[in-house]
Amino acid sequence: MATQSDAATRRALRAALAAAESKKALDPVILDVRELANFTDYFLLCHGANPRQVQAIADEVERALGRRRPPRLPAHREGYANAEWIVLDYLDFVVHIFSAPGRSFYALERLWQKAPRWQPAARPAPARRRPSRRSRP
Repeated sequence: MATQSDAATRRALRAALAAAESKKALDPVILDVRELANFTDYFLLCHGANPRQVQAIADEVERALGRRRPPRLPAHREGYANAEWIVLDYLDFVVHIFSAPGRSFYALERLWQKAPRWQPAARPAPARRRPSRRSRP
């Protein structure tokens, strides 16, 4: 179902993942559904701790992909108002942002369990900067 080259799709998918992680998305996972579905190539799944965070993740993904050249806008957007399950459909990949209970209930990882998955490794926390030891004048 690729609408762009696979390399371009993966770059956009990585940008969406980085945007979600910048808003502290929980347990992000990417499912490669190319062999299992004919409507998209990848799913990006994650969840937020509360409705406000779920919406912030969706906003940041849209903002980040909209700033790319060429801009990527979702073909379809669903679920923003109640923030239980927000779907951003970019055609060659779909971003699913859940509330924690919604992710458990809908269990897309279980439904698509045959899809190869890529779960990003935990990134190390940024190193703390030591205060400058310069002497005061």
